[in-house]
Amino acid sequence: MTGDLFGDSLSAAAVAPRLTQWSPDDWSVQSDWQPTLDAFWRSTQGASLAAFVQSRLDAGAVIYPKHPLWALQLTPLLQVNVVILGQDPYHGPHQAQGLSFSVAPGVKIPPSLRNIFKELQRDLNQSAPQGGSLEVWAKRGVLLLNTCLTVEDNQPASHAKRGWEQLTDALLAEVARTAPACVYMLWGGHAQAKAELIERETAAQPTGFVGLREGVATKREALVLKANHPSPLSALRPPQPFIGCGHFSQAKAWLAQKNLSLDWNL
Repeated sequence: MTGDLFGDSLSAAAVAPRLTQWSPDDWSVQSDWQPTLDAFWRSTQGASLAAFVQSRLDAGAVIYPKHPLWALQLTPLLQVNVVILGQDPYHGPHQAQGLSFSVAPGVKIPPSLRNIFKELQRDLNQSAPQGGSLEVWAKRGVLLLNTCLTVEDNQPASHAKRGWEQLTDALLAEVARTAPACVYMLWGGHAQAKAELIERETAAQPTGFVGLREGVATKREALVLKANHPSPLSALRPPQPFIGCGHFSQAKAWLAQKNLSLDWNL
């Protein structure tokens, strides 16, 4: 996918930013995520994941992205108003940023992201972005989280079911317990499988519970939006085509009712 910029895939992988060692202390994040991370690193699952990833690095595997927790650096927990849940980091050189669906500036826009932009144009009449980085959204409170946070070069899902999912479930649960109002965009069956977790954690507080964010008391609420994955294989198919889903305008309108603003412009 990046051959036009960097030649053949082998040479591209050789120079691409990548993970060089298992070192969570070097992956800076916003401080309000740290308790959830610390609890996971101390767990048996966290230790098993660390051992697996380091063993693959020791074996010479090329692993992306360089900063697996970058979404947690750009988007503080207390600012999350939207979650867009992906599955796996991009597995090509120079693509994965640590943000779901986003690619680094200058990298060819992948087909799924191109369909996201098509729906953004259709839904909100916005001009087509020139690049594929969604970093601007992340800085506005859109948590761009994958359920698995590392992958090996040219091997999709190579780090799935190794422990990352337990951590990202814990992060999702923390958002649901913390955010007074949050929209969850669940595209495809893998993401939609998290709806029960989100709804359960959002509803878990006692009757009359209020949470505090920026000094304003408010009940927790969640808007769970579901559609097919934006991949060309499913974006136009029933039962819930992604193209035409209207999730961007729905999120904007629902948050406005909660006195929260959201700018989708890139």
